[in-house]
Parts: sequence; C-alpha cells; structure tokens
Amino acid sequence: MSAEEAVAPAVVADAAAPAPAEGARKPRTPKVKAPQVPKVNKMAPKAAKKEAASTGAVQIGIEYKKDVDFPKWYQQVVTRSEMLEYYDVSGCYILRPWSYKIWQEIQQWFDNEIQELGVENSYFPMFVPAKNLEKEKDHVEGFAAEVAWVTKAGSTDLEEPLAVRPTSETVMYPYYAKWVRSHRDLPLRLNQWCNVVRWEFKNPQPFLRTREFLWQEGHTAFATKAEADAEVYQILDLYRQVYEDLLAVPVIKGIKSEKEKFAGGLYTTTIEGYIPTTGRGIQAATSHCLGQNFAKMFGISFEDPQGPLPSGEARPACHAWQNSWGLTTRSLGVMIMVHGDDKGLVLPPRVASVQVVVIPCGVNSKTSDEDKAAVDERVADIAKQLKKAGIRAKVDDRTTYSVGYKFNHWELRGVPVRLEVGPKDVKSNQALAARRDNGEKSTISHETLAKDVRELLDTVQADMFTRAKETRDANVIKVEDWNDFVPALDSKKFCLIPWCEEIACEDEIKEKSARAGLATEEAQDDKAPSMGAKSLCIPLEQPQDKPIIAGETKCTSCGKDAKRWALFGRSY
Repeated sequence: MSAEEAVAPAVVADAAAPAPAEGARKPRTPKVKAPQVPKVNKMAPKAAKKEAASTGAVQIGIEYKKDVDFPKWYQQVVTRSEMLEYYDVSGCYILRPWSYKIWQEIQQWFDNEIQELGVENSYFPMFVPAKNLEKEKDHVEGFAAEVAWVTKAGSTDLEEPLAVRPTSETVMYPYYAKWVRSHRDLPLRLNQWCNVVRWEFKNPQPFLRTREFLWQEGHTAFATKAEADAEVYQILDLYRQVYEDLLAVPVIKGIKSEKEKFAGGLYTTTIEGYIPTTGRGIQAATSHCLGQNFAKMFGISFEDPQGPLPSGEARPACHAWQNSWGLTTRSLGVMIMVHGDDKGLVLPPRVASVQVVVIPCGVNSKTSDEDKAAVDERVADIAKQLKKAGIRAKVDDRTTYSVGYKFNHWELRGVPVRLEVGPKDVKSNQALAARRDNGEKSTISHETLAKDVRELLDTVQADMFTRAKETRDANVIKVEDWNDFVPALDSKKFCLIPWCEEIACEDEIKEKSARAGLATEEAQDDKAPSMGAKSLCIPLEQPQDKPIIAGETKCTSCGKDAKRWALFGRSY
C-alpha cells in the first residue's frame, strides 16, 4: 500500500489559524510570467523560533543541517529527540528515559561480561578526604583543576574539606590495603556503577564533556604483572564490543603516549572513535595498568609465597599490580554524532529503547468500521508477536496526530524500523517496513513476521556499522612528509605517522599544526576541542604493508628514528 504522505509541520500550534470571514474579498492574484523560485531565507530557523514563541507553538523538527552547523544540529538532536534536558547548573544534564534506556542496555551487556570474568559489583562513597587525595602526587595533579570540594555543612566549615570523587582510586585503595593480606586474597576485582564530578572547564557539551557523568569504574589488584596485563586487554576488547557490536561505531584499539596516559599509571590502553562531520577523534574508553605505584602509596601488599625465608624471619612483602578501567555516558554522544542525520537520531537496533514502531495507516472517515476494527486487531497482533519474540515494539495508535506527524516523530527519535499497516495490508496479509537508517521500504508477510523483522533489525545493525567503518577507514591516511600533515587534518583526516614517541615532539606537533591566528576563548580552555593535532593512540594493529625499520624509518615531525606508527588527529 502507499502510506499517507502527510508531512508534519515544523511547529505545532496550540490553536488553528482562524478561517477568513464569510463574504470577505479574495486577494488579487498577482500577474507573473512564470512561477518564481522562492529565495532561501537564511534566517528561517530564527524566524521560525520567533513565530513559534509568539503563537505558543512548539518546535519539533531539526532546523539545522548536520554538515552545515554541526554544534547547533547536535544540540537540537539531543533535546528534541528527548535524549536529555538542560539543567540549571551549567555542564549538568537530565538524562531522559530515551537515553537512559540505551545506557541500561550497555550496562546490562557489560555487567554480564565482567561478571563472567570474576569481577564483582560494589559501591564506595562519593566523598574523598583531602589527605587521601593528596597521597598520590602525580594522580592529584592530573585531576586537581577538576576537583569539586565540599567545605561547609550548613553555615559551619568542615574540619577537613571533602572532595567529590573525580575518580575513585583514592577512595577505594585504602580499603584494598586493609583487605589484602595474603596472596590468597588476590585477585581482588571490583567494579562500581556511579556518577563522578569533574568541574573545571568551559564549553560543556551534552554527553561529551559534562561536569557530572555516569560511568562504570573497575579497580582490580593482582599478584603478578602478567595477570594485570592480561586483564587490561580483556577489558579493552569488551569496550570495543560495546562500541562496535552494540552502538555500531568503529573504534581503533591502541596505547596512549606517555603524555596522554593516565596520571600515575604505568600505561594506558584506549579505543578511539572518529566523528566524520568534524574530522575529530574522541577517546571512547580507557583501560589502565597502574603498575605498583598506587599499591606502594596505599600499602596494598602481601607476603611473597615464593620469597626466601631466612630462619626466624617473615617472608618479604610484595606490592600488588593494579588496573583501573572505565566507560562513560560519553558513549551515547559518540553514537549520536556518528549515526544521526538531518531528521534526528538514528539508533542502532541493539540499544534502541523501541526497535519497531507499528503505525496504523490508510484509515480515514471513509473507512468502514469493519476495516478499522481489522486494522486495530492486526496492529495489536503484530505488537504481541514481536514482543513475544523479544523485540521491543510499540504501537502508535494516537488519534490526535496525523500519520505524517507520527512518521516524523519516530524518525526524530531514531526508531530503527517502522511498520505501516492499513486495510489493504490486512487483506494482503502483510505490512510495509521502513528502515530509519536508509529509508528503504519492503513488505513483510504476516506469516513470518517475527522472523523477518528480526532479520531486518540485524541487517540494519550490520549496515550501520559497515557504513561507519568504511567512512572511518577512508579518512585514516599514512603521512610521512610533514608538508602533507596539516592539509590532511584540514581535510578531516586522521594521520598515521612514523613517530619517535618523545613528549617534546608531541608538543611540537600540536603547536605546529594549530591553525594560525586562533585566539578564541575556546582555545584558551585547555580541554576544549583544539585546532592542533594530538596523539590519539599508538595502534595495536600496526600497518603490515610498511613496517617501521629500526634506524631507517624517521619521525614525520622531527626526523629522529621512529619507533612505531602513531595515530594523530584533532580531537574532542
């Protein structure tokens, strides 16, 4: 059947415009030689807002084009799709059910996986005594500017200021020291799902850069470095699966440079995403090996069961090897930026709150009561079948909105598949399926409904990942001549370069690649998106077609001997 092609208006008014008075003179039709093409009004979005405000109307569509004004596009998508709402405190946001359900899907999958590894969930307080935070100098310096402090209870000054956790190493590790006495107490593997606060920055962005955010943080302790190393990469691959298998976002696994690694840690592994519209990278999740640094600071030690035991002496103490790893609600923002389009969200089926929306179509005042009842019955049966098959389905049978409005409503919210059912479909024993990701339509037999819809959802998921990966791969290029580096960045590319891995060289690359004359407030904020390139990671999968040759391959930037290929780019 052909669905009703009504288009939802840009605004929904509280009341319809009054009709012309009866008998009123009709306006004269101007004489024109040919139809005139209307001029594009560049101020249309502002004018629409002004008109909406004056009439009490509510904006429902996306006014900005993703490729034209990405920041405003993103802001409208996250709010008008009802993913979040702005809060009275800058940098803090309300996660609405549409986004929180996605976070719950991620939570459920990841939680099951880490529990299979032997990780247990726990919860630690959000307040950190100042003395604990100050124990680890390098760690504190990494977070000092971002720490929020509680200094009063009512009007009374606290005896000791309390930090609101920016991360929980200094909260948890004093108690790890208490609980670990013997090698038999290891491994100790705990995770917590919680919120953290990181305060000192400008230019907050929903999901991406917020003063408070949700995350999971795992903290583990082992008797040997080999055990700790193995877990670091196990967790990193779970993070890859969250992005690639659930969110359909391709990522690059790698190791952070010395400059970019976690403060106080031994080394940091990361997964890095690519945002095609801006050509920027984004750190998607990290898994850190902390070495023994924190264990020495907090006294997390145990007797070495293999150590020498001179007569009458205790066995020597060993310090634990530790890891920490975290995934945040930033993942939702990455998903939105990679997949969203000019109509709004495009949600991967595996995390969508509603995977299929069923909409009755082709029913109007001329439709017989019998046909109306048949459509209602069929729609209810479809939803029942889908839910029984484990598919998250919803029926939109609201009578106060047009079919076109409903189409736009669910497209804005990114529902992966729409099923349209009308009187002709009932008689043909089928439904019309429309994909959100590419707009393709196909008929689905009622006899094989659940099976066909499941296959369609799987196809949508796979196609979304494939398209995103092809786009990402096309924008990662090898650069061995510095003269090609900045032009590649300006073309929204990631640059894979032979690199010496020295901190001074990394600083020089950022400085040299920064655009001249950038003197905005954003540039003064150390953590705002920079116009200079930074090292994103040293990929675990090094190029096989052109391996680094020790003593021969030179660093693209400084000309010293290169050690490995490294990924550079502008980033969030």
